Amino acid sequence: MARDVSDLFTFDQFLTHWAAERPDRVALREEDRVYSHGDLDDLTARVASALLGAGLNKGDRVAWIGKNSDLYFILFYGAARAGIVMAPVGWRLSPAEWAFIVNDTRAKMVFAGPGFEGLADQLAGRLEHDPVIVDAAKAWAMIEGAARTAFDPSGANDAVLQLYTSGTTGNPKGAVLSNRNLFALRKHSSTLDLPYTRWDDDEAVLVAMPCAHIGGTGLGIMALAAGLPGIVLAEFNPEGVFDAVEQHGVTRFFMVPAALQMLLMHPRCTSVDYSRLKYILYGAAPIPLELLRQCIQVFGAQFIQAYGMTETTGTISMLPPEDHDPAGNKRMRSAGKALPGVEIRVVDADGNPLPTGEVGEVVTRSSNNMLGYWNLPDATANTMTDDGWIRTGDAGYLDEDGYLFIHDRMKDMIITGGENVYPAEVESAIFGHPAVQEVAVIGIPDAKWGESVKAVVVAKPGARIEEADIIAWARERIAPFKCPRSIDVIDALPRNASGKILRKDLRAPYWEGYERMVN
Repeated sequence: MARDVSDLFTFDQFLTHWAAERPDRVALREEDRVYSHGDLDDLTARVASALLGAGLNKGDRVAWIGKNSDLYFILFYGAARAGIVMAPVGWRLSPAEWAFIVNDTRAKMVFAGPGFEGLADQLAGRLEHDPVIVDAAKAWAMIEGAARTAFDPSGANDAVLQLYTSGTTGNPKGAVLSNRNLFALRKHSSTLDLPYTRWDDDEAVLVAMPCAHIGGTGLGIMALAAGLPGIVLAEFNPEGVFDAVEQHGVTRFFMVPAALQMLLMHPRCTSVDYSRLKYILYGAAPIPLELLRQCIQVFGAQFIQAYGMTETTGTISMLPPEDHDPAGNKRMRSAGKALPGVEIRVVDADGNPLPTGEVGEVVTRSSNNMLGYWNLPDATANTMTDDGWIRTGDAGYLDEDGYLFIHDRMKDMIITGGENVYPAEVESAIFGHPAVQEVAVIGIPDAKWGESVKAVVVAKPGARIEEADIIAWARERIAPFKCPRSIDVIDALPRNASGKILRKDLRAPYWEGYERMVN
């Protein structure tokens, strides 16, 4: 029996521990490429040695632009061992958005994932510094050619991961996460006698959500911490999920409800053997009751809802399996209860705690809270208090049993298919259109994606707005998933006395009959 690992807090500690404890067991798999814990320890040590040998130092940044990959995790874990910070960039973003993040990180190296061999050309002329751009073939050659040398491993409080989260000002912000952020909360759960916080030795974890999100990279880290195989899919696709469950023994995965719906709609879904599947974790939206019923019937697994954000290194509250009732119950509308080691409060505009049942802003404090936003002291100060609380930007309330109910999104963020979209980004992309005088972007309910992006525009005098033209204009400037799927044209945007656009008024007609204005 493996010893308790709840006192390990760094990638270097976990990689060396599992290499000693179970060197020949599978640690990582993508397609037909399989790595044991011994392999992973060796390859990641070579990455650390190669990066340090190339002149990088602790605290320097490297970036990854590509889909999920075994190569990504080997580079990330290796960089983290030496305290070099990995910034994975969403592959679905536009080249202009890639360039903004690479410029913001000042990355010394930019790794292009498989299939992104043209990255250097796409970034040409857009970068403010001169990083080394390394394609997948060269990255593997770098790793295999590196001699394993001694290095000073990063400490628990050293930064290792920088995830970008879209900002209300339109530019994404880099949330800086440490070893401790990524591993420390496990210690609080290790004493709980709950089946879903324990891991059996024959389990495997599927990594299917994008690695630029905590829901993707975080699942890889979860597998490593448990000493179990992480099964990597380059991107979510139903066939890949079914194969991973049947052929590679996957017992747990994380998905947004929209992805679960895609699995159910696939013709192969009902013929797959799900007998090993234990838990389905989901987040970004509550699960519709009818979808839960269908999932229980087909998958037979237990369901866990996770609520959190990039700035909290993912999950801070959880709705456990016992609260998921196919007949429906009040708690299923909640985001569950705080994890062990996490504090959650609801506060008023002055930061004072509110009584049970009163709606205010949700704030949280734990070892999960990020170090801060990269090079943005004012934004960090606006989000984090001096005594360690993070403002989530969500409005909600706590019930008498400590269950958190999200009421609305204070920051106007839209979550569509698990991707975060901020209105300011989309508005900036549309605003320069020659026919548009004013624009406001809102999220409206969508049965498939949870929410979809809608732009409400005011035409310039004498101009005519064509929906397809506005959408095409936006697609040239931002990632397709951020672009509006529909356009409303109105005479004037509703504003308050100080001139601020009242998005809530624009959203209200679409959300009639819903319990809250988030889906």
